[in-house]
Formats: sequence, structure tokens, C-alpha cells
Amino acid sequence: MGDAYLLVSIIIVVALIFDYTNGFHDAANAIATSVETKALRPKQALALAAIGNLVGAFISEGVAKTVGSGIIDVSASVSGLYVVLAGVFGAIAWNMITWWFGIPSSSSHALIGGLVGAALASSEVVHWDGVIQKVLIPMIISPVLGFSLAFGLTALLQYIFRNAKRAVVGRYFKGAQICSATAMSVGHGLQDAQKTMGVMTLALVAGGFHSGDSIPTWVKISAAVAIAAGTYAGGWRIMKTLGKRMVHIDQLRGVASETVASSILFVLAINFKAPISTTHTITSSIIGSGATRGRKAVSWTVVGKILMAWVVTVPMAATSAAIMVGLIKFLGLN
Repeated sequence: MGDAYLLVSIIIVVALIFDYTNGFHDAANAIATSVETKALRPKQALALAAIGNLVGAFISEGVAKTVGSGIIDVSASVSGLYVVLAGVFGAIAWNMITWWFGIPSSSSHALIGGLVGAALASSEVVHWDGVIQKVLIPMIISPVLGFSLAFGLTALLQYIFRNAKRAVVGRYFKGAQICSATAMSVGHGLQDAQKTMGVMTLALVAGGFHSGDSIPTWVKISAAVAIAAGTYAGGWRIMKTLGKRMVHIDQLRGVASETVASSILFVLAINFKAPISTTHTITSSIIGSGATRGRKAVSWTVVGKILMAWVVTVPMAATSAAIMVGLIKFLGLN
């Protein structure tokens, strides 16, 4: 029991570290466009995003339950706890690599890839139906929806305001963008803070300290605070990619892309309990909104690098986690 208690404590600390890195890794998702268009100053945007993440974390438990019990099963033992620990380490490793290079990859898919890789390397149960239905299918659908809906909404807004003066449009959409950035921040908390809650609950169950898939209140609070703190720390490297390098965003396009992305996050989280990628959703929405200017308005070279990161995130995080499992076995810790 003593070993289990120590391991569960370590996993919770590591999971909260992942949650914190998720916050600063994905801070750009919510605020890149509003900072780029000068609707908000950077510190204002970060504070708004942090509060939004904190609020969003408490809206539902659907995503947390999917991650906690719908992706893998681990034995209620020390070996099972090491699987969870290796999975989170694999996710953190990939998060740090992509953050360093300023690539907006998915923390969500890194975490799920890490858990699946660790489970496979340890011969634990992987719920492939859950992986396919809750992860892989939404992973394809959400960017397609983001691109197409943002393109359509941007075109509609341009048509509605086609005769309006630029200054009037700018003032209107500056206020609207603060609202859309807030919605995006809440959606990020709704999605990503819950993934950490799911991992923490999975560890508690494996350690014999909790039963069922309900999320303890203290788990919710700690995960919410960790992601909010990480968000406020900021993710400037990735912010430059989303706000400048990929496509030029004005206030109208900022509102359109954030409105579409946040709507997708809410619908899939609450109605389908699907742990989708906030990064994929907002990035594809920004590309779709920017594409209304024409093909040359988008830096397709940057987009290509982002797409490559999306494709390799799950297998690379899984590989990192599997290596961690191998190291644990080599050291005889399990």
C-alpha cells in the first residue's frame, strides 16, 4: 500500500505538471488572434484565457470520464500505476519538443498516444473502439469542420459588412473578439483540463484509492488551477505561428475562427464526450478563415509542417511512453 500511495502521489504531481505545460503550450489557441489584431494586450489576453480555462474545467465531466476509463484499462497494481506514469511522461516529452520548435501540436493526442503506447508496451487493455470513436474520428472531423465552417462564416460576415467603413467594422469586431476569445478559453478548459482529471482519476483507481469513473472534487480543482496557471505563463513561441506565420488575421477573421472553434469544442465535449484537440480545431479554423483571401494568403509551408506534427503526434508520444515502460522494466521497478 505504501508503494501504491507513493506512486499515485508521483503520478498526480506529474499529471499536474503536464496540465501546466498544456496551459502554456496551448495558451496561443485562445489568444493568438486577439493579440495579433490588438483587440487585447498580451497580459490582458493571458489573464482572460487563464480565467476562461479555470471556468471551463468545471462545466462537465464527460471528457474526463472518457480519458479515465474509455481509452485504456490498467490493473489495480503497482504495474498499472507505472503504465499511467509512463503515458504521462510520453505526453510531456512530446509537448516540450513541439513547444520548443513553436509547432502547435495537440496536447490531447500526445496524452492519449502516451497512454496507449504505455498500455501496449505493458500488455494492458486498450479500448480500440473508444480510441477510434472518441479520438481518431473526431481528430479527422474537427479540423474539417473548423476549416469549412470558418471559411463559410468569414465569407458571410464579409458580405454582411461589405459596405461598412473599415473603422466601424474594426470597433465592432474588437468587442466581439474579446467575447469569442473568452469562449475559446472556456472551451479549452472544458476539453484539456478534463483530460488531466481523467488521468488522475485513472491513477487513483489503479492505486485502489477510488472506484468508479466519477471525478473527485479536489481533482477538478487542482487540474483547473494548474492549467490556468500554465496558461497565464504564456506560450509565445506557438502564438507567433498561429497569429503571424501561418496566415494574416484581422479582427473579423479572428472572431469567425474563434467562434467556430469554440462551438466545436463545446458540442463535441458535452454531447459526445470526445477529447478532441483544441489545437487542431483553432488552427484549422484560422486557416479556413484566412483562405477567404485566396490561396496565396496562407503560408502552406508552415501549414505543411503543422500537419506533419499532427500526423506524428500520437505515434511519437506512444513511442516515448513505450520507451519509458522499457526503462522501468529494465530497472526492475515494476
